[in-house]
Amino acid sequence: MFSESSRAATPVVGNILLVAIVVVLAATAATFALGVAEDGTQPGPIVGQSSGELLIQDGYDGGKVNITHVAGDTLSASDLEIAVDAQAACGKSGRLVNLPADGGDPQPESEYVRGEDIFDNSANAVGGPIGEAGGQWTAGETATFRIAGTPCQLNSGETITVRVVHTPTNAVVIEQTLSAT
Repeated sequence: MFSESSRAATPVVGNILLVAIVVVLAATAATFALGVAEDGTQPGPIVGQSSGELLIQDGYDGGKVNITHVAGDTLSASDLEIAVDAQAACGKSGRLVNLPADGGDPQPESEYVRGEDIFDNSANAVGGPIGEAGGQWTAGETATFRIAGTPCQLNSGETITVRVVHTPTNAVVIEQTLSAT
């Protein structure tokens, strides 16, 4: 019914399709093996351990927050934001951004504060690696900032939650719930 000449095209088409599939698979494997594909899920730095304290300031109704990076990767202050949730204590929350705060002073508000300004904006209200030019927060160092008493009065036993966020990866690298003492 079919002659040999009419069937000859089938093996040629099959070989061409087989070669095309091999080329596509080889190109895909080479893309991943050579790192050409962009990796959009980079992990954030690892902070193995941290500690913190919230101290009520004498003569003020605000508090001083100390966060110690006990173990883990070095954090670049310019890659960090500090989010403070004081809803339980005073019904407010805010973030310190664009760190390090130049000269330890989180003013002007539009440059260093997002959300509600619950932070003490006086000179040297931010200290440690988040308040120093080129700040590198290494294990064993403590970062400090003050919460102003006028917008956020703190009493003994009240709690706040502090989150240190690595902005390039949006990873929370430190989270501490602190009780005022």
